[in-house]
Amino acid sequence: MRLSVVIPVYRVEQTLERCVKSVLAQDVQELEVILVDDGSPDSCGAICDRLASVDARIKVVHKANGGLSDARNHGLDLAYGDYVTFVDSDDFIAENTYKPLMDVVSQHPEYDIVEYPVFVHYGSRTEYKLLFDDVEYFDVLEYFLKGKAYAHSYAWNKIYRRSLFAGVRFPVGRVFEDIQTLPSLLEKTKVVATVSVGMYYYCWNEAGITCTADGNKLAELLDAHARIIERIGAGCSSSPEFLAYYMHVLNIQCDVCRMANAAPSLPKLKFPLGKGIAYLLKHEGKVAAFKFALTSVSGIGGLLAFNKLRHVL
Repeated sequence: MRLSVVIPVYRVEQTLERCVKSVLAQDVQELEVILVDDGSPDSCGAICDRLASVDARIKVVHKANGGLSDARNHGLDLAYGDYVTFVDSDDFIAENTYKPLMDVVSQHPEYDIVEYPVFVHYGSRTEYKLLFDDVEYFDVLEYFLKGKAYAHSYAWNKIYRRSLFAGVRFPVGRVFEDIQTLPSLLEKTKVVATVSVGMYYYCWNEAGITCTADGNKLAELLDAHARIIERIGAGCSSSPEFLAYYMHVLNIQCDVCRMANAAPSLPKLKFPLGKGIAYLLKHEGKVAAFKFALTSVSGIGGLLAFNKLRHVL
């Protein structure tokens, strides 16, 4: 089974070689590495060509700048592996990551997506490891809600059956593209597995979208989640796991209102007050339970007013 690794490249001349070499060092026999030079104005294009000249597993494409989604889509168009994954070029992969993952999909051909651990914000004071148990999800909605896939919808810490991307591409010109793409892939997925092996190093980048997103960009993230809530809410609005997801999105709504001075657009969730508080206290903590209680009584506007008062005080 061939694995295609798509690596978008733009303004990363300091980290590009580290990234590519971490992938080439993986003990995977059938490996294809696709470097997509997204019109990078620095020396990245030359670095890509040099790396390809000494390793036949590397394929390079140079294109006009179109953004991360466009670069990933170009890589998908060139990929011909049975499975595909992504690596951002300022990140890297731990040793012996891909082989055990490919062993998993070899032993379980029914798996369409395999998600593996992440070292989040590596190199910063807020770094932490996002670890997973070995779990199979035959219900993708359970994976999304109970497995909290909405909180780690990253494109890059997953191995995908490449055929899932037939008719699916990352949205060009949009930020937070991963959460906008994952639901479309899950609609075509029969089995998702999380595993405890491997490690993706998601490196801290002060110039990245996570650090620099303003209220308007966060509004795109909110819109993506709002569309998911609209799609799945009717069938599972009484689920405690759905409540936890709603509270996750409610935090984004509060950030958008505060940063963009926008009115709330997220509909109020009707959920039994006592049941919701009890669940959130046990699984999400006191803050989430308080926010739910305040929103249930006073609406999202009441929560926004409280947050504003708290900031003033």
